[in-house]
Amino acid sequence: MSTHQQLLYHVVFSTKNRKQWLTEQSRPKLFAYMAGVCKELGGHAIIVNGYVDHAHLLVRIPAKIAVSEFVGKLKSSTTKHINDTSGLIMKFGWQDGFGAFTVSVSAKDKVYQYIENQVQHHQSQSFENEYLGLLKKHEVEYDLKYVFD
Repeated sequence: MSTHQQLLYHVVFSTKNRKQWLTEQSRPKLFAYMAGVCKELGGHAIIVNGYVDHAHLLVRIPAKIAVSEFVGKLKSSTTKHINDTSGLIMKFGWQDGFGAFTVSVSAKDKVYQYIENQVQHHQSQSFENEYLGLLKKHEVEYDLKYVFD
């Protein structure tokens, strides 16, 4: 029998110290680059979006690679790309951690729309409140003093 899988994740991570590095002009190119990195890693980014201080991905991650390895390579590659191409004196970085939440096929469209509407969503909610809400919604236990670096 062959192997069949459907491993769909909503991945979220912020810039280091939630600095507002991701401008309206830079986000489309960065998010397209991130989608390309996902493909190079054997995954498939269904949507990549975010706001000034964080990114969301709805992504299929292959079973042969651990989620933490996949996200680590994604963040490392995009950090290098930004620092090599931005011309900025200060170095860009992502936060050390990330959130990864499984998504059922039946919830895929809803999560897609949520990610697609990040700019509008953040007119009324901070990243910190959004992220804590995701942890609560997905019943992830956490200690608040370790959630944000």
